[in-house]
Parts: sequence; structure tokens; C-alpha cells
Amino acid sequence: MLITVKLSLMPINLEANLPTLEQLPNTYLVSLSHYSAISICGEEQSKYLQGQVTCDVTMSTEHSLLVGAHCNAKGKVFSVFRLISRNAAHLLIQPKASIESSIAELKKFGVFAKVEISETNDLGFFALVGEDAARLLQNSFSRIPDSLNPVVQSDSTTLVYIAGKQARYLLIDTTATLESVLLDINLPIYNSAVWDLLEISEGFVQLSNESSGEYVPQMLNLQAVNGISFTKGCYLGQETVARMQYLGKNKKALFSLSSTLKEPIKSDDIIEKQLGENWRKAGDILCTYQADDGTCYFQAVLGNDVDNSTQLRVKSQPESIMQIEALPYSLTVE
Repeated sequence: MLITVKLSLMPINLEANLPTLEQLPNTYLVSLSHYSAISICGEEQSKYLQGQVTCDVTMSTEHSLLVGAHCNAKGKVFSVFRLISRNAAHLLIQPKASIESSIAELKKFGVFAKVEISETNDLGFFALVGEDAARLLQNSFSRIPDSLNPVVQSDSTTLVYIAGKQARYLLIDTTATLESVLLDINLPIYNSAVWDLLEISEGFVQLSNESSGEYVPQMLNLQAVNGISFTKGCYLGQETVARMQYLGKNKKALFSLSSTLKEPIKSDDIIEKQLGENWRKAGDILCTYQADDGTCYFQAVLGNDVDNSTQLRVKSQPESIMQIEALPYSLTVE
């Protein structure tokens, strides 16, 4: 079954089914309709952003991809983003749900710097995923990104390589231009929920309006994905972030879990763990994906003492049994 959506000039058919990870095809496209970016440009764009985010902005080049977080003064995360350069501006790519609070804070302090801060409403975002992704891109573009040069510009289109369990490429341009590319690639296009599934599997946090401003970066595993620089200068929230890292005060972490549910997951559900004969709250659910067969994938913040021996369940469905899924990185501090 397909769902037809009209992006600009022509309709795009989206797959209506919600497959499990194992049911996804060899190579496919994903519409990132729930994604956007904050654009920061101007004479002092790098200097200003350096004092606002956890990553080292001085390392950003036209071909680099950085991961970072924007925190408040108490070290709580407004947004987690992938930072690239496009047309001489910094783009902080992230879900639209976390942009509102983040951009408001950036603009508040931005009045004192020579910068222009805005949301990129003129850009569309799609992803090409799978084994044949690189070959297919080579048919449409003169150059494609890789692990050494994760970001390349091909005419007006920005291509971004995201390393992980499987190759993922972001395609960023106007929707009209992207539509032409999608027709050339000619693969099934899944809706944005499938991107959430992939991010859950990769352990890359997806913040919502509700979870924005609730957690410090280490609770979201940012230190494990090179999203925090501990050698750069001062930035908003740095004292809290450093204290968590060096004094061992962080007691929470981001987990990927799965279960089979008989009912749809509730938006305000929580995860419980068993203590003797009783159950108590184990943590909060940040993002979910429920496949058509009932398989449900969760991204949640739990106590970092949780392991495979911990009995976990979804509170609203007490018969559920949750499994902890392996993440593609280590949380062990060396």
C-alpha cells in the first residue's frame, strides 16, 4: 500500500507499511519530513556557535560532519544535531521538534554577535539507505561522500554520509530538485518513522518537545558518539558537562530496547523494572517505532546500572517483556 504526498510539482508515493528492521529491503529511500535545520551565518558564525554547543566548531570544514548538543546554562540539552557547512553557513540538522526551543535560545544570545540565525524552511531532507546506496548515488552525482569526506556538494545538492551499521546518505536540497533525484533512483520511499527506527538502532538520540531541556549530554550518550569536546573553550552548560564526566556523577544512559506489544504504545508511557515482587519506574521513553507485526523499538533513558539481567516492561502493558539491544558503540570510560 502506498500513500501519495505532494511535495511541490509532482506527487511522491510513500510506502504505508511499517516494517521491522529485518523486513526492510536491501536499499531504500526515507522521507525526512520531520527534519529541518538551524542555519547560522555571518562574520562571527563560528566564534558564536563555538560558545554555544558541545562540539568543537573550529574543526568544521566544508567536508566535515560533526555531532553536537546545544545546552542551557545548567547543562540540559535543548537539541542534538549533526553539524555541516552548506553555502558558507553552519547547518544544525535535527528533528523539527527540538528546533523551537533551541533556536529561541540561540537568537537570544545572537543579538550580541554578527550572525544571522534562521530555520531552513526552503530545504528538503531525504535519506538513501542500504548496500547499493553508494552505487546509485554515483549514477546521479559527480561525487559522493565517504568516511574521509562525509560531506560533499554536488551542484546545488548537499550529500552527507552517516557511518553506522549500514550506509546512510542524507540528500539536502530544495524539494523540487530532490524530486527529480528520487525519480532517477526509483526505489521505495518510506515515511519518516523508518528514520526514527534507524536512529534508535544506531543509538542516536531523537528529542521531542517534551524531552528537550530534560537531560545532560552524557545521559544521551553524546560522549560515545564524539558529540562532546572536553578540550575546547567555554560554552553554555560546560561546567555541568565536565562535572558529569570527571566526577562520575552521571547515573543515566540512553538505551535501545525492543518488545512485542499487543496494543499501540501510548505517548506518555514509561518503562518499569522489577524489584523483587514489585515494579517501579526505570526510565522515560524518548522515541518509539511500532512495526505492523507488533514489534516495537524503544529509545529510552534508564539508569546506567540496567543490564540484560534486569526485568523490564512497558507500564501500560504489564505482560510485555523488553530486551536490551546492542548499541554500535561502548559507554565504558577508558
